[in-house]
Amino acid sequence: MDGSSLGVDGLEAVLVRGGERLRSLMERAELHLERVTAEAGAPLAAYANATIVAGGKRLRPLLVVLAAESAGGTADSSEDEQRLVRAAVAVELVHNATLVHDDLIDGAQLRRGRPTVAASAGREVAVATGDLLFSRAFAELARNEDAAQLTALSEASSALAAGELLQREDAYATRVALERYLRRCELKTAALFEAACRLGALAADGGSRTLADALGAFARRIGLAFQMLDDVLDVSGPVERTGKARGTDLLDGTVTLPFILAREHEPELAAFDLASLGGPEDPDGPRQAEALCERIAATGALEQAREHALAVVAEAKGALPAILPDGRSELLELVADAVVERYS
Repeated sequence: MDGSSLGVDGLEAVLVRGGERLRSLMERAELHLERVTAEAGAPLAAYANATIVAGGKRLRPLLVVLAAESAGGTADSSEDEQRLVRAAVAVELVHNATLVHDDLIDGAQLRRGRPTVAASAGREVAVATGDLLFSRAFAELARNEDAAQLTALSEASSALAAGELLQREDAYATRVALERYLRRCELKTAALFEAACRLGALAADGGSRTLADALGAFARRIGLAFQMLDDVLDVSGPVERTGKARGTDLLDGTVTLPFILAREHEPELAAFDLASLGGPEDPDGPRQAEALCERIAATGALEQAREHALAVVAEAKGALPAILPDGRSELLELVADAVVERYS
């Protein structure tokens, strides 16, 4: 499911307005990500590092840094900044670990336009690579010597596992309820967004639990909207834009928001047999999935799903604390708007 990135224009606007310090911290996080995975040890280091350097706009690390700045920032010492970088890196490593494992479970062939670890190296290597990324995430965060940070990331990781299990239980269930879909999104995607802001706030100099809760609630809504729009892109977007085949979720038997909304306009979809698409490895599967995508789009469900996501983004922006430092609310709102730009 999750995996598409922010629009470049939206992200660049955040970096430009955030100033040199924000850009510097993000550049340090990127270098640290590459170093941590490259030094993981053969033979898995190559696959772990390739997963990281394949791309993505580092939204979760960005939220870590912005939350820290919004909660008072870090002291100017090199070690304090390094603690923040480690927190940002840990969140991104967990995110990429889930992508490797999701691709394996889903039978996905492409991720960000490149062959997945599972497709290029097989099941065993994909399992081990994902496990390695998870382990490196917690090894990095443990160096911060903060139990609250470890708790935040471990709870999010547990939510990811619960969300994956829920998705497996719902496989090929074309009558799945909207409420259950939203719960799945909260577990599989929104929880890690929330953890990113919590980690940043906790890493800040003088950051409070109350502010961490408020920023975490903002990020949770953004994560929910992010997943909604990712599911729209799965139905609407060509591989050149999304990095994966159109209808990948449907081929995997995963019913998402566009299908649920389309079902309201075309009740016959509730009886559609997703297994008839043949799955991602069936030569005729992609063509059949694309036809189903066209059928869903014809109901107006994609526009309706986007409206749902826009409403969630508006809720997130409206709930930002009024006590944030000058300019920080604006930067967080820009991140929220950039999530929406992914569908524009």
